[in-house]
Amino acid sequence: MPEPTQITVPPNLLPSDGRFGCGPSKVREAQVRALTEAGTSLLGTSHRQAPVKSLVGRIRSGLAELFDAPEGYEVVLGNGGSSAFWDVATLCLVRERAQHAAFGEFGAKFATATTRAPFLAPSQVITAPPGSVAVPEAADGIDVYAWPHNETSTGAMAPVRRVPGSREQGALTLVDATSGAGALPVDLAETDVYYFAPQKVFGSDGGLWVAIMSPDAVARAQEIESGDRWVPEFLSLGAAITNSRQDQTLNTPAVATLVTFAEQVDWLNEQGGLAWASERSATSARTLYSWAESRDWATPFVARPEDRSTVVGTIDLDESIDATQVITALRANGILDVFPYRKLGRNQLRIGMFPAIEPTDVELLTRSIDFVVDALV
Repeated sequence: MPEPTQITVPPNLLPSDGRFGCGPSKVREAQVRALTEAGTSLLGTSHRQAPVKSLVGRIRSGLAELFDAPEGYEVVLGNGGSSAFWDVATLCLVRERAQHAAFGEFGAKFATATTRAPFLAPSQVITAPPGSVAVPEAADGIDVYAWPHNETSTGAMAPVRRVPGSREQGALTLVDATSGAGALPVDLAETDVYYFAPQKVFGSDGGLWVAIMSPDAVARAQEIESGDRWVPEFLSLGAAITNSRQDQTLNTPAVATLVTFAEQVDWLNEQGGLAWASERSATSARTLYSWAESRDWATPFVARPEDRSTVVGTIDLDESIDATQVITALRANGILDVFPYRKLGRNQLRIGMFPAIEPTDVELLTRSIDFVVDALV
């Protein structure tokens, strides 16, 4: 058996771009050019002045267009990424008790944040094993229902629809869309907060969160923050809303992130918007999953086809094939970041299928994997 680093995949089997990471994800060349062109006009300038504020406004209006935001919904930006937003939501959106549907690492992390908060009642958590999906259920005393649209750690995606009767009970619906926003179909009217970060579908860098908020969610934040609960200014959703309405963030953002983010939002809208992006990722997913199902040594990790993510594909390999060796050989040939989520601990490949990734490159990736497996066994 050859060493993985000694395996050479024929050029005709290699993707044109080897970046298949699930975040940070592939950055298109046009985004890099936009960053270069912004070098002397935006980079190193004040985020409180018109040029950068215009850039933030471009992102906000572009996202409202991309997601067909309902009347009254606001695009709010803040510093810190989705992990920071869990704390923001815990402080500023959960009045007394949350319910979480957790079926992977990231849904569970938000549930942990609200459960540990000393000013909230312990959260109700509905769980499902990794590789399957949990959905929220109507319950008394719940004022926030929360779950991921797409679980990045496992490659499972859940439907986005309000829990029946939740609006009547005054509960908000919060959906973590970090790895799905911009590439999965969604009706924002079924949510009160659809939040994400730009390092997945939007091919930018982390450190920023975006929340598309309903009027009810804005009112909840104002209600809580005007009461007795102490909220640090950095985690104040009210401060983020106020600043976003002025096309800025509370603290200094990474302007380079804003540039590449804006470029990607424009590109998605120019190509045909969310419908185009969703179908492009779905095309890649059909290629990946049908390939895995046709091999006796590969199996889609998510058992039910309707639960399989079209943006993050997880493929289990037979125990006779060491996924680490496959990943090492692929990396030696310029195919990057197809490793599984570290805490899942499976003999698995995890493959990003965001809209920036060419569907033909996903097909070539499968051919490259075939070649590597044949060489290893």
